[in-house]
This record gives sequence, C-alpha cells and structure tokens, in this order.
Amino acid sequence: MADNGNSIKKSSDIALAVAVIAVVFMLIIPLPTVLLDTLMAVNLLLALLILLIVMYTPRAIDFSFFPTMLLISTVYSLALNVSSTRLILTQGAKFKGQLITAFGSFVVGSSGTEGLVIGLVIFIVLIAVQAFVITKGATRIAEVAARFTLDAMPMKQAAVESEYNQGAITEEEARFKKLEIQREAGFYGSMDGATKFVSGNVKVGIFITAINLIVGIIFGMSLHKEPFSLAIQTYAKFTIGDGLLSQIPSLFISVATGIIVTRSASDGKSSMGEDLQKQFSQNAWIYYVAGVTMGLIGFLPGFPWYVLIPMGAILFYIGRKLKLQQEKSFAAKLAKETERRQTQGGSTADISPVVPLDPLSLELGFALIPLVDKEKGAELLERITRIRRESALDMGLVVPPIRIIDNMQLGPNEYCFKIKGATVGSSVIRMGWYMCMNTGSVTEEVTGEPTSDPAFGLPAVWVSEAERERAERAGYAVVDPPTIIATHLTELIKAHAAEILGRQEVQSIVDTLKKEFPAVVEEVTKIFNTGAIQKVLQGLLREQVSIRNMVVIFETLADFGPVTTQTDVLVEKVRQALGRQICLQYSDENRVMHVLTVEPGFLQKLAASRVNTVNGPIAALEPADQHNWIAAVSAAVAAAQGKGFMPVILCPEETRILIKASTEREMPNIVVLSVPEIVNDIKLENLGEIKVGA
Repeated sequence: MADNGNSIKKSSDIALAVAVIAVVFMLIIPLPTVLLDTLMAVNLLLALLILLIVMYTPRAIDFSFFPTMLLISTVYSLALNVSSTRLILTQGAKFKGQLITAFGSFVVGSSGTEGLVIGLVIFIVLIAVQAFVITKGATRIAEVAARFTLDAMPMKQAAVESEYNQGAITEEEARFKKLEIQREAGFYGSMDGATKFVSGNVKVGIFITAINLIVGIIFGMSLHKEPFSLAIQTYAKFTIGDGLLSQIPSLFISVATGIIVTRSASDGKSSMGEDLQKQFSQNAWIYYVAGVTMGLIGFLPGFPWYVLIPMGAILFYIGRKLKLQQEKSFAAKLAKETERRQTQGGSTADISPVVPLDPLSLELGFALIPLVDKEKGAELLERITRIRRESALDMGLVVPPIRIIDNMQLGPNEYCFKIKGATVGSSVIRMGWYMCMNTGSVTEEVTGEPTSDPAFGLPAVWVSEAERERAERAGYAVVDPPTIIATHLTELIKAHAAEILGRQEVQSIVDTLKKEFPAVVEEVTKIFNTGAIQKVLQGLLREQVSIRNMVVIFETLADFGPVTTQTDVLVEKVRQALGRQICLQYSDENRVMHVLTVEPGFLQKLAASRVNTVNGPIAALEPADQHNWIAAVSAAVAAAQGKGFMPVILCPEETRILIKASTEREMPNIVVLSVPEIVNDIKLENLGEIKVGA
C-alpha cells in the first residue's frame, strides 16, 4: 500500500514536471489547430476549477498551492496566446481554430461594421474591468493582507505561547498552531508577489491583442492581397475571439485571487456559500425594512412599480420566513433542554432520603451550552479534562470529575462553579467575542466594552471577531470564551484545593501509595487516622504547596508522629521537608528569592498573642495593632511590587503560622516562609523590613 502511494506521488510529480516543460515549449513550437482548441478548452476548464475550489475552500491556507498555480496558469495562458497569434498571422482567413472562430462570431455577429464595433467595445470594456477593478483591487488587498499578517505574526505566536504556559493547550497543539501561523504568513507573502503575475498577464494580453489586430491587417493586405474591409473584418473577429479565450480564464483567476485574499474573516470551518447563508440570515428585521422601502419607492411617480412592489413583497416574505424559523429553532432548543432536565430529575418516588451533592459542578447559562456541545466541537470539555490532568501534575491533587449542568436560572451568558453545592466563583462572558487584557506591552489602545478578567481581576475589554487581529497587533493578550472559563476554573481549583480534598480522596491516596511503599504507609496509619492525614494535606494545599511528593510527606509524618499529633506542628515539619520544592516555586531563574523581614519587636508581640484554637493557632492582636500590622504589610508589599518583585515574607518557624493567619483575610495571596524552609543553594535578597507603626 505504501509503495502504491509512493508510486502515485512519483507519477504526479513527473506529470507536473512534463506539463510545465511542455508549456514552455509551446512558446516556440507551432501547434496544430485541433491541439490548440483542446489546450484552450483545458485552459478555460482549469480557470473554472480554480475559481470553484477557492469558493469551496474554508480557509485560504488550505489552498496553499494557489500562488504557484497562478504562475503556472499565467505562463500556460501566455503560451496559448503566442501559439494562437502565430497561427492567425500565418494562416489569415484560412485559420480553422474552432473555439476562436466561435467566440469571435458570437460577439461580432454578422452585421458588418456595426457588429465589429460592438464586439470591440465589449472586449475593451471587459479588459478595462479586469485591469482596473478586479486585478488592481486584488493586488492591493494582497499587499495589505501580507503586511498585516507579517506584523501580527509575533503577537499571534506570543498568544499561543501564553495559552501553552497557562495549560490551555498541549505542546503538540502549540506546535501545530505556530506552524499554522507560519503557513499563513508564508501564504500571504507569496500571494503578494503572485498577484503581479495576474496584472502582468492582463497587460500582455492587451499588447498581444493589439499585435493581432494591427499586424493581422497589414499581413492580410500585403501578403494575402485582401482588401482593407475584408482584412479588418477577418482579423478583428479572430482577435476578439482569441482575446476572449485568453481573458475569460484570466478573469476567473483574478476573481479567485480576490476571493481568496478577502476570506480572512472566515471561521475556517465553512465554505463561502455557507458563510453567506449564515450571515445573511442572522436578522429577519432587515428584510422587513428593505421590503417596505422598496414598496414605498414603487409608489413614487415614474418608478417601475411592477418591479419594485413585487420585489418588496418577496423581501417581506423572506423576512417573515426567517423570523418563523428563528422562533421555531429557539422553541425546539428550549423544549429539548426542558425535557433533558426533567429526565435527569426523575420521579419523586425515586428520590433518596440522602440527596447527594456533586463534588464539583460547572453550571452554564443557555447561551453557553454550545461550548460543551459535541456537535459544535465541545472545546470546553477538552479544556476541563486538561485542567484535571494538570492539577494532578501541579498540585498532586486528583480533581474529581466536574459535572456540567445547564441552569436556566442563570443569565444566558453567565456561568458559576460550585464545590459541594456552594458557589465559589461566577462570571459573565460574551459568546463570539474576545477578552483583551493589557499585560504591559500595549502599543495602541483598542476600544471595547469594559470588563474584568474573572480569574485575576485584571481590567479588560470585550472586542468583536473583526477587532481581534488589531488587538493582537497592539500587544493585548487576547483570549476566547473557552479559555476564559478554563483559566478561571484552574485558579478556583488552586484556591479551594483544600476543600476539594476529602477523606475519600485521602483514602484513595493511601491505598495507591501502599502498593509501592507499604512500610512507610503502615507506619503512618498506625499513628494517624484518615482524618488526621487529611488535615495535614489540607494545611499544605491551603498555601499552594503541592502534595505530589507523597512519600516525603508520609516519611515526615512517620518521623514526627511519635513526638506530636498537633496538625499545625506537623504541617510546619512537612513544609521544611519540602523546602527545596517550595523555594523553587518562589525564586527566580537565578535561584534568587526576594524577601521581606519583620522587625523583631513585633515578632515578639505576635508570638505573645498566640491563642491555640480547635482550628489551629491564631494571633489575638489588639484591634489597633492588627490595623497597623496590616497597613505596614500592605505598604511594604506595594513598595516591592513597584520595583517589579513579588516578595515573600521570611520569619522564624514559631511565628510563620501566626503571620499567615493574621494576614489571610485581608491579603490571602501573601506567601510566608520560615527560615528552616530555605535550602542552602537558594540566595536571598532582602527588600526591606516591615516596621509596624512606622
């Protein structure tokens, strides 16, 4: 089978090479009229096929051979022009080319000078339209498209890199997207040059037409001894026929060129006809307005009412039909969703005395259902699967399956994420629009509907599909609705990882670990029950410490279990055992960690205020001291961030948990490390000391 495929490929390559060489030889070797007719018919067919392929190709780069095809078809057409000119000039009135004679007779007719003049006028108009409208416009569009595509290429690649870094796409998908961007840039760059072939072909066609007519008349009168009237009648007919046979395929190619370089706004999934049908049937009211307008014009004096009024009635009928179709489609979707909810609900007789809650659920408004519809790509389903896999690799937490539910009580574009039935995050997005965020590299402001990024709270704007490329070129980070929801879910899972980890999940971890490390698991389970292990793991996850290195965690519990069973002490000892992992999480590429320290006097006051509760130790500071403490931390962190650093508070072991507990409500994202957690090969850079009341 492989040999057969290679053989076919080799044969096609040989056939193409032979065809190109034959085209070049056509410029030199005279052709018989029968062969000339055949080759001209092939030229017409080839141009028609190219036009149809372009119209039914969803994306421009899917027909990447088009620029090369322009060159081949142009040379082929010119070779035919040269061959037909040779035969017309040498044979004169005895020329037997059927296609040229048929085209010339059809346009010129048999009405003498009048038909000749009309034929020449039609031919000149055709040449002018092609040269000054279609070809010139297509050339200009190709130039602009090439320039904008090349300018936007770095931004598009940066956006792909950002998606990959956020975990929205895999490495293979990122590589494929970058390759597509390079192919697109290469295609439009080639098109910028290839359009010059089309304009050059038109100009040469005009020159050859003039040669045919002028030299033909001279040859007819001097060599064939024909009177002037017969010579001009003969050669004008042949010239027009030959010109039409060369310019009509060229016109097809020019139109195809214009179409392929103007399809940049297509979604890449539908043909030109499907795009046309979809976009012209989005709003029924425009047909009502157009129909009434045409009808009113028809009643004005002097206007052809028999044309305008029926046209207005047809437009009104189309609008009414579209309106009924839209209402029927909406009703069908609503009935389908209602039926599905009723099916999922079941009968009241089947309800269990214990109504279980989904561990994790994502509820969507009606307009967001296409994001999880398998018939429409189900982009969000793939992202959620990837989120669960990456959470396991990043946090060591196996996230339970996320149940996706449509909730008619939400707004059409609203979604919410729930953990055990309680909402932990929600937002509103716009389907078909893109969220643009200024990441600090914006060169030009874009206008849009103001909003904020649900994952990080950054200011952003909504822009339409038409403005997307402009925003990317301006330096904005541009994300689509599935990526917005996926990123928000990722951050919510990280922030609430401790709540997601239940006893059943901990028992699964213990059972899995016991298969490979039975000794350490047996030692730990003799001292701690599942609930105690869960509290330690939750204490780590609460501060974004990965629990993937479960062996070290269990070995540390086994070491300190005989000494203490206090959860806060055990969490600190496990953190110290995971010190390298934690340090690498907060240091830069040079293994430098930027830290803030706390004045010793306040550390003593903080330690003295310690109160042990059932949920762990807290700092019971006086309200005034607490206020001054938070103000001092906020000022120090803001000053460090102003210098471009994300600081870590470094403190002694005994006060780490107190600093974290005292700042968690106002500043939950502050990172607090103790001195024993810092490993030797991490360099510390002190950004300053937090002085309370200063």
